[in-house]
Amino acid sequence: MGRKFVVGGNWKMNGDKKQISEIIEFLKAGPLHPDTQVIVGVPAIYLEHVKQSVPSNVEVAAQNCYKIPKGAFTGEISPAMIKDIGVNWVILGHSERRNVFGESDELVAEKVAHALDSGLKVIACIGEKLEEREAGQTEAVVFRQTKAIADKIKDWSHVVIAYEPVWAIGTGKTATPAQAQEVHKALRGWLSSNVSAQVGETVSIQYGGSVTAANCKELASQPDIDGFLVGGASLKPEFVNIVNAKQ
Repeated sequence: MGRKFVVGGNWKMNGDKKQISEIIEFLKAGPLHPDTQVIVGVPAIYLEHVKQSVPSNVEVAAQNCYKIPKGAFTGEISPAMIKDIGVNWVILGHSERRNVFGESDELVAEKVAHALDSGLKVIACIGEKLEEREAGQTEAVVFRQTKAIADKIKDWSHVVIAYEPVWAIGTGKTATPAQAQEVHKALRGWLSSNVSAQVGETVSIQYGGSVTAANCKELASQPDIDGFLVGGASLKPEFVNIVNAKQ
């Protein structure tokens, strides 16, 4: 069995009930490739509504959660709450959480560990900023971010890694297929050397960063790219084309 091709749609802080209904209609119309795992990342306030409305071949993810089950943490949600409404996935460590809200590698890793311990599946995001890429630090940054997670978890069977070069998110700039493949291959090598050969071989690594219907097929053809984490395009019908990139 090859690695699962996983396409996530991160809606970010977008959508109201009207727009969500339109998104759900194009997801239902599809058709969505049956061998692709499809996950939509939904604002917390709409998680239960979307969970009850999406077709059965689409999973739902929270976009964030905290590192402990409950307590005096105003505005946060816990993995236990996410599980309680029947949602099974969470996106953690997105570049906006790291770079807008100041989440450290350590905090992201603690969140990943607690989410997994609570029975959630995790899309764990990593990626370098433009100045880091230009300074030749891409591998150092993504290895550091991955090591923080690896130091906190033992079981990788419910983890998907999303490599998202920050300079390519929402900018219209996309890493070339060769650039993306180079980092994915290096990440897989790091996992094989520092976690286990099995984890290196079996963990799905998504690419994220201005993925569109126009560029998804070429990206999907790379041997170490196992899907996408899509932002703005996941709000539009072209998301179906991205899901079907391997066809």
